[in-house]
Amino acid sequence: MEAANDSAQGGFVLLGFSDRPRLERSLFVVILAAYLLTLLGNTTIILLCRLDAQLRTPMYFFLTHLSFLDLCFTTSSIPQLLYNLGGRDKTISYAGCAVQLCLFLGLGTVECLLLAVMAYDRFVAVCKPLHYMVIMSPRLCTVLVSVAWGCGAANSVVMPSITLHLPRCGHNRVNHFVCELPALIRIACVNTTAVEATVFFLAVIIVLIPLILILVSYGCIVRAVLQIRSASGLQKVFNTCGSHLTVVSLFYGNIIYMYMQPGNSSSQDQGKFLALFYSTVTPLLNPLIYTLRNKDVKGALRRLLLRDREGGKG
Repeated sequence: MEAANDSAQGGFVLLGFSDRPRLERSLFVVILAAYLLTLLGNTTIILLCRLDAQLRTPMYFFLTHLSFLDLCFTTSSIPQLLYNLGGRDKTISYAGCAVQLCLFLGLGTVECLLLAVMAYDRFVAVCKPLHYMVIMSPRLCTVLVSVAWGCGAANSVVMPSITLHLPRCGHNRVNHFVCELPALIRIACVNTTAVEATVFFLAVIIVLIPLILILVSYGCIVRAVLQIRSASGLQKVFNTCGSHLTVVSLFYGNIIYMYMQPGNSSSQDQGKFLALFYSTVTPLLNPLIYTLRNKDVKGALRRLLLRDREGGKG
């Protein structure tokens, strides 16, 4: 387990939380429960948006993709984490690590862009309500989502290919529970300044540009809100935008802390727990946020349950 070479057959050891055996046992139970609830919650959102005619709007089209994204993202890391937490074997093959890194980066990129697209959708809904269905046509929605997934696919190829080809000089012990970019760069046995600068530059493009677009969209929404006189109108705007803003805050708070700081400015333990929150808690909370704060989704769930109950009686 200690020995590994730099070849594609070498593999890695994910140290994770192995220095805290008691914590590992507790984490296994908590993460397994969170993972199962994440699968249930996001699958429910997808089914509701597909089965209920009233949810076939641009907003819920994007929400379906966000839920599918969360399912893919959490599944890319949590099963391996549960396996490592459940026993002494902490290894992952080189191919498994490469796939995990590609998915981690690619899906993270898609989420950055998808949240920006959803912010634009909310901007159109609030600031141009009479033209909403014309502007947010099915064709435009499909194009925007396709661009997000395309950029994610591109990033899932570029950065992993650079990182995985760094010489490791036999080092294969990754101080993380997932094959994550900064952790893999740390075990390289060469100067990684250029690679870290490239990562930071791409993070600025992938993370900050969508965030700026989100802030601009909500700046326009705030300006429109200030012109609304009625309390019911204000409440409608808050209901429309509140869920998305909560999800954006959770997502970007973690991502900026993890990727937008100089390499050694935060402890590795902090990075692991932030990544754990990002991988387990955020995908779990997203469907809850949209369900608990959204009358349309709660109504669709109620209609679906009533339909099943009536079908069962018949």
